[in-house]
Amino acid sequence: MSALEIAVNAREAGSLLQLVGSENKSLALQRIKQVLIDGKLQILQANALDMKFAKKQVEQGSLSEALYKRLDIKGNNDEKFDTMIKGIDEVDSLQDPTGKVTLSRNLDNDLSLYRVTCPVGVILVIFEARPEVVVNIACLAIKSGNAAILKGGKEASNTNRILNSLINDAINSLSSDTLNFPKNAIQLVESRDQIHQLLQLERYIDLAIPRGSNDLVKYVQNNTRIPVLGHAEGLCSIFLDASCDPIKAVNVVLDAKIDYPAACNAVETLLVHEQCLDSIFPAVALKLLQNGVTLHLDLKSSLSLKSCPNNSEFKAFSDFIVDATDKDYETEYNSLEIAVKVVPSIKDAMAHISHYGSKHTDAIVTENKSNADLFMNSLDSAGVYWNASTRFADGFRYGFGTEVGVSTNKTHARGPVGLEGLTIYKYKLIGNGQGAGEYGIGLGKKPYLHIDI
Repeated sequence: MSALEIAVNAREAGSLLQLVGSENKSLALQRIKQVLIDGKLQILQANALDMKFAKKQVEQGSLSEALYKRLDIKGNNDEKFDTMIKGIDEVDSLQDPTGKVTLSRNLDNDLSLYRVTCPVGVILVIFEARPEVVVNIACLAIKSGNAAILKGGKEASNTNRILNSLINDAINSLSSDTLNFPKNAIQLVESRDQIHQLLQLERYIDLAIPRGSNDLVKYVQNNTRIPVLGHAEGLCSIFLDASCDPIKAVNVVLDAKIDYPAACNAVETLLVHEQCLDSIFPAVALKLLQNGVTLHLDLKSSLSLKSCPNNSEFKAFSDFIVDATDKDYETEYNSLEIAVKVVPSIKDAMAHISHYGSKHTDAIVTENKSNADLFMNSLDSAGVYWNASTRFADGFRYGFGTEVGVSTNKTHARGPVGLEGLTIYKYKLIGNGQGAGEYGIGLGKKPYLHIDI
């Protein structure tokens, strides 16, 4: 099927989806859930093939370890698979985001204006690894009434294919005259050439969402006139303020770095106020080292560890301590590595983040509320946290059910994008035969009432 045919089918499906009620959307999600549970063995077998091939690529140096880890759909004791299935129920339990009246106003008697939420229309989502994204986005799209065209990375081709096939089996089983559920609501493409062609079809596709590397996002942004929602990098920072609590500092930094280093919301830069350099930083550094994290230290932080009373504890980790370069502060490691820089003030910390950061998620650890407010109100990031790990920047953790991606844009949607980020609005005007020429200022003109109702 050509890219044009795929886009046309998606546009038609998107129009039909707007007529599907909340009850039937729920029915579709539950059918998808059951089909995926029944097809678990097929899914895991396909994923094992992808993992086997990807492992060889890692060994050859053609695939990063971070992407390899994201490829696994099973997880420990099936944890990732179960989380994917649970996510369907969580999306299903959310309120339908469409059809909500956000403004109602009488322009005149018998002339009423309503602003009503509606689907974006057709979304094109391009992602790398993480095959569970196929399920996440399919469910979010159906719940929000959008048709979706999906393109996953070739490293997950077998898993993506079986997931899409099972999802469409579920949808097709509901495509009766009674439910009128569109068959082309969710489509998967596998050719890179098709993606380039789809990116030129702004007549049919309303929103492009790239999820993956900086190169992928930049490619999409530079090769389409379709609005693009996404983030180029997840270069997150944590600032240890002068008044930070030592226990909170260790807990927040450790979780943000080691919970899932390959994630875009993992911390990559640690900024340390010089007043807590000798009192708090060594404990944080030691905990990171004990968990296999390589520290890229600037001169001041390096000297601090060398001169601290328990310096002997750090000698065992000498291979995990290296000198930082300017490049380290603009690097998204996606691994057990972190860059450290000492700053003289909170303003210097914010200046560093504004210069090097990616406007994703940044955190401050402090007991000073004024400094916390300054940090959170001044920084221009999609997420700003106080005494909390950057790993909370996630649609699931925000209660969005799951997310279609994380946006650092300043229009339409920002941060983890769930159902609401896949809706826009339209204005509905209900009159009684009036013409605009009847209203205005002057002889014989009627004034508008503009009364909210």
